[in-house]
Amino acid sequence: MILLISDLHLEEERPDITRAFLNFLSGRARSAQALYILGDFFEAWIGDDAMTPYQRSICEALRELSDSGTNVFLMHGNRDFLLGQAFCKAAGCTLLKDPSVVDFYGEPVLLMHGDSLCTRDEAYMRMRRYLRNPVTVWILRHLPLSTRHKLARKLRSESRAQTRMKANDIVDVTPEQVPRIMEHFGVKTLIHGHTHRPAIHKLQLGDYAAKRIVLGDWDKQGWALQVDEQGMQLAPFEFDSAHLALPHATQ
Repeated sequence: MILLISDLHLEEERPDITRAFLNFLSGRARSAQALYILGDFFEAWIGDDAMTPYQRSICEALRELSDSGTNVFLMHGNRDFLLGQAFCKAAGCTLLKDPSVVDFYGEPVLLMHGDSLCTRDEAYMRMRRYLRNPVTVWILRHLPLSTRHKLARKLRSESRAQTRMKANDIVDVTPEQVPRIMEHFGVKTLIHGHTHRPAIHKLQLGDYAAKRIVLGDWDKQGWALQVDEQGMQLAPFEFDSAHLALPHATQ
């Protein structure tokens, strides 16, 4: 069994989500072959050298899961793209490139965070190209901690304000981008997060049936995608039952 989650936006101010995640790690995730976290794991990350005691506790929980035998994979999101190898080494997880093709029970599957598919949001895409530039990343990681804290607060505030003002289709994936990138990587399944719009979309790629699976964000409830020999199931769960089997699975 393989589990995939994304968009937990972990922060100390949301202890309900934190408890749900820790229950998830000590419960269902322990029986998984692998856990994939597809971005926006943390609400904000200003550098591996700036880990708070709260973030360190999350790191230690991931290490416990990894030590128990579950392989843990982590992908950058737009909120935590400064996560680095130091964190991953301490947490016992592998940092995946975005996008990445992985093998799930003999099928190649494309994994992404999903923000790079939202090309109609031109302002965001410009900012993304700037922030993800290796030179910019190096500069950000070497700024004083106080400066990084101020910059993170500013970017989060601006992002929330701009998102509220944008039309829904602008902040969703561009439909034309989906078949284009799937055909480029030669896959019939794409899994991503970012948009907070969990669903399984059936597609047609030439003569082949395909699907795009959008993972849900963790807010009022959690979301997880389970992959096994029987197929893929996407379903929510209540936070107080995060350790239980996924209910109401949608094929």
